[in-house]
Amino acid sequence: MSPLNASQIETLREQGFVIAKQFLAPERRVALRQLAETQLAQAHSPLEYEADLRYPGAPVSRNAEGGGTVRRLLDAYARDPAYAAWATDPAVAASLQAYFGESVVLSRAHHNCVMTKHPRYGSLTGWHRDIRYWSFDKEDLVSTWLALGAETAYNGALWLVPGSHAMSLAPERFDEAQFLREDLPENQALIAQAISPELEPGDVLFFHCRTLHAAGRNQSDAVKLSVVHTYHAANTRPRPGTRSASKPEVALG
Repeated sequence: MSPLNASQIETLREQGFVIAKQFLAPERRVALRQLAETQLAQAHSPLEYEADLRYPGAPVSRNAEGGGTVRRLLDAYARDPAYAAWATDPAVAASLQAYFGESVVLSRAHHNCVMTKHPRYGSLTGWHRDIRYWSFDKEDLVSTWLALGAETAYNGALWLVPGSHAMSLAPERFDEAQFLREDLPENQALIAQAISPELEPGDVLFFHCRTLHAAGRNQSDAVKLSVVHTYHAANTRPRPGTRSASKPEVALG
């Protein structure tokens, strides 16, 4: 497993995301998927349920049909040493050190999960920037999205707007929950620029916290599984007393 090269780092800087093909070796990816499937089947806590978020398409409550559908297996880093090993892998550390130009820290307060997308009750995720609910003294964080299986628009893969991490968008273009308002013509034109890159098992999407992205429904008959973590430079710090500072962080290397 090799770190991102200089060209990929430049793409991440300019586009706001980049895909590292076959970044994780098949044997490790298979083991992580089996682990995720086992913990999902056992409803191994901590969990986040689709019904709790009430995004479009989610069950209306935990007592409704599909109310037990899990959206995320939370706190992946503490779930199993295999997740922790992936989150702190030397190739991930080296890639992000090259991007930030300094040592790297894993945030355990954001993402740090196995993201699921179920066929029937997996919800839609509107257009947003992750930084909308994070509190750091700098808006420069990068997340890794490890595909444990194939990801396409058909089974609910991410859509991203290239270059949107560098755009200055007026507050009124977002709703109260900081989702992009899709009723505005200027936002519709922006969304029209989005792409949904297909990921193969073992591919990793690196994407910036300000990159606009969304995800559709899973129209297949299988659960989609991805491992997601978020990182920042050592000199970027969560604001005291916020959710971003709620869990100890992990220095990489």
